Amino acid sequence: MTTETPAGTDLLGLLKGVDAFTHKVFPESAELFSELATGQAPHTLFITCADSRVVPEMITQTQPGELFVCRNIGNIVPGYGEMLGGVSAVVEYAIMVLGVSQIVVCGHTDCGAMKGLLAPDSTRGMPTVEAWLRNAEAARSAIFARRLEGADAMQALIEENVRLQLIHLRTHPAVAAGLAERRLALQGWVYDIEHGRVSILDEAAGTLITLDEAIAREAAL
Repeated sequence: MTTETPAGTDLLGLLKGVDAFTHKVFPESAELFSELATGQAPHTLFITCADSRVVPEMITQTQPGELFVCRNIGNIVPGYGEMLGGVSAVVEYAIMVLGVSQIVVCGHTDCGAMKGLLAPDSTRGMPTVEAWLRNAEAARSAIFARRLEGADAMQALIEENVRLQLIHLRTHPAVAAGLAERRLALQGWVYDIEHGRVSILDEAAGTLITLDEAIAREAAL
């Protein structure tokens, strides 16, 4: 016999969470929130998946006001002019108004969007999802060309999609200008949910490097 959870139970939990934030968490950082009340100056635009298991501020150990976060299914950035909308507006605003100095595109393991790309039948009946995932179709084609299957295909697609979205990012005028003027940097990450590890994309080599390697490289600049 199964017992169904009442529909309002999770909402009650959220409300209690807000209460705990208001009375316990917030007072400990009241000075920070007072500073943030009149403006923001994030250093990074963090583009990642809407997956509930991916929490940018937890992964990066950043405080409120440091990350300008854009989340969507599959951490996708449509090429400029292909599908102007929320993501394009976020990119433009982050660079031209907030003046972020870097953009991170973060993919992750066990991504439902990538599963949908590998098994198109699984997204039937969801026309909006299907249309959105076309922005990652080139990544799927690259994986099929390599004739990978199973877990290998999934991991390769996750990585290839991050590469593809970085390519798409460069088609945005604000990004192109920022890169040309050397006031903007791009980086691709893959977050391993099970092991709590982040690997960094080395675009020149076409491979992923460890976090330690990435830190050493940045420290040497």
